[in-house]
Amino acid sequence: MYLKKLSIINYKNFASKSFEFDSKINCLVGNNGVGKTNVLDAIYYLAYSKGYFNSISLQNIKHGEDFFVLDGIFDKNEREEIINCSFKKGLKKVIKRNGKEYEKVSDHFGLIPLVIISPSDSNLIVEGSDLRRKFMDSIISLNDRDYLQCLIKYNKILSQRNSLLKYFAANHTFDAVNIEVYNEQLINFGEELFKKRKKFIEEFVPIFKSRYSHIINNSRDETILENVSLSYKTQLDKLRFSELLKGNLERDRILQFTSVGVHKDDLLFKINDYPIKKTGSQGQQKSFLIALKLAQFDFLRQKAGFKPLLLLDDIFDKLDDNRVGQLLSLVNDENFGQLFISDTHVERTENLIKKTEQSYKMFELK
Repeated sequence: MYLKKLSIINYKNFASKSFEFDSKINCLVGNNGVGKTNVLDAIYYLAYSKGYFNSISLQNIKHGEDFFVLDGIFDKNEREEIINCSFKKGLKKVIKRNGKEYEKVSDHFGLIPLVIISPSDSNLIVEGSDLRRKFMDSIISLNDRDYLQCLIKYNKILSQRNSLLKYFAANHTFDAVNIEVYNEQLINFGEELFKKRKKFIEEFVPIFKSRYSHIINNSRDETILENVSLSYKTQLDKLRFSELLKGNLERDRILQFTSVGVHKDDLLFKINDYPIKKTGSQGQQKSFLIALKLAQFDFLRQKAGFKPLLLLDDIFDKLDDNRVGQLLSLVNDENFGQLFISDTHVERTENLIKKTEQSYKMFELK
């Protein structure tokens, strides 16, 4: 699968811009602030119906305008897929596939598998559990529509239960029967999410460890006493969901929100049995994140049966020569398909890309 053409109107800093891409490597080069990352974000939007760097569509409209339109023509299994994403102030976003609007935006999820590697990925390590949980949910949902629907329903019931707890507090009342109705639904969806997340981690961890070993290969300063791990942290490992809700009901009433459940799950990132956030060097954290994203790519490729798009945002400035070499060596791997790279140095980028001996196009943005 690859993206043949992209058209951008009023998206971020672009008034109007179009591209015809190479099926293998595409380099977006130019000074900072010219919109290289915004092109990658537009491609991401076509795949996920939201921006990677800002998921609020209203804030992605070009200043002074009241709408944006993104059009992409993909070649998927030798068949054209025309995707149109548009948003206008005051209206809902519209996603069309081959001219037909989706009834639900979530129905588009999974059609265009895509992985992006960006400096902002460091948030997966330094920020709270919400981002890591969304990372896990996104990968599973791309290949399991039942999981996505289960997640949507769980979050809806969770919101309703939280509203009910706030109502009880505001009106100094309590209805055990009413809260139990929400508990039963929350338990049903929550336990299903728990089982599928647990299965996913069992499959994902070996892929991740293999990628990490590949990336640090020949890096002398980081192979000594180095052991990385990724594990799934959940409250449901110790108690059944029903017991958790029952045991924390009084606490939930005081807090006015649901304090236990799979919406509190997390992924633990460790190196040599310690949190990588606290003990990992910058190089180790970068390698960890790239391995995480390449493992995401491998997992999606295995499940989808074809190669996702891979977007590399400004990584040459963030990695040492060894890691750049290791990463570019992967481009020649037959398991990788179309690649998009953004960088500030035209000559450096082209010289590095030439070494891959793959077809490519350079797009210099002004």
